[in-house]
Amino acid sequence: MKLLAGNSNRTLAEAIAQYLDMPLTKAQVRRFADNEVFVTIDENVRGEDVFVIQSTSYPANDNLMELLICIDALKRASGRRITAVLPYFGYARQDRKTGGRTPISAKLVANLITRAGADRVLTMDLHAGQIQGFFDIPTDNLLPAPLIAQDIRDQHGRKASELMIVSPDVGGVVRARALANRLGADLAIVDKRRSGPGKSEVMNIIGDVSGRSCILFDDIVDSAGTLCNAAKALTDAGATEVTAYVTHGVLSDPAAQRIRDSVMREVVVTDSIEAPDHVIACDKIRQVSCASLIGEAIRRIANEESVSKLFD
Repeated sequence: MKLLAGNSNRTLAEAIAQYLDMPLTKAQVRRFADNEVFVTIDENVRGEDVFVIQSTSYPANDNLMELLICIDALKRASGRRITAVLPYFGYARQDRKTGGRTPISAKLVANLITRAGADRVLTMDLHAGQIQGFFDIPTDNLLPAPLIAQDIRDQHGRKASELMIVSPDVGGVVRARALANRLGADLAIVDKRRSGPGKSEVMNIIGDVSGRSCILFDDIVDSAGTLCNAAKALTDAGATEVTAYVTHGVLSDPAAQRIRDSVMREVVVTDSIEAPDHVIACDKIRQVSCASLIGEAIRRIANEESVSKLFD
């Protein structure tokens, strides 16, 4: 087995390699003067089971091209099986036509990864589960619930009976209910309306949150407008405190400042996306590592073991 890392999240790739107790494959992933991507694999990978670790986060197009070219290089070097490991799958929010003459970009990206030569895909918490069907190759979608549930127990153990898991929108109910069931907590839902990309308005809260410690759970936080509006609505409805757990911290500007100024106690994200300096500097944002979850999934795939048993 070989592990190859692109440039999108070297810290996470190194943590995964450490979990698996094996080095990253020596390779050069660099740019020409005109910013074209060039990849050289500096080790023999013929007949190897190779895992390419690369989040397609900002800059999404550059990181996507790195992934595709790494896959092509491995295919031409006679790698036996190539698995694209995407801790964060970019373009996942464009998973359907939202109007006339608009693309389904998630399907396009799935086609690109498949045609580049990937034999299977490993990703985490897809924005919509049906995106797995966009791939014509085996696709494993890891669930972050065990990782997040453990952190909630560590941080809120004595107040488990007071917890209320909250979905920030109707579309995330299945995700939030799975976490609530794992913790034995109650579930509430924030009913919101989107007036445009990155803009939302809270309409109603389904469930009694008065006197409860609320935990918002979502898959992606981008500009943080939805989270901050939901947190304020929960506080106005009587919640004693609000914490947010989010799988993928995109955190585009001015997300860090919004979170700092919000009523939320903290926002916890995984390290599926490497945090920039302004996010690290925000004292209300904390990262938990998903290296052990992804590393264990890689080990199981390499050994032809069940991945779904990770979530029993």
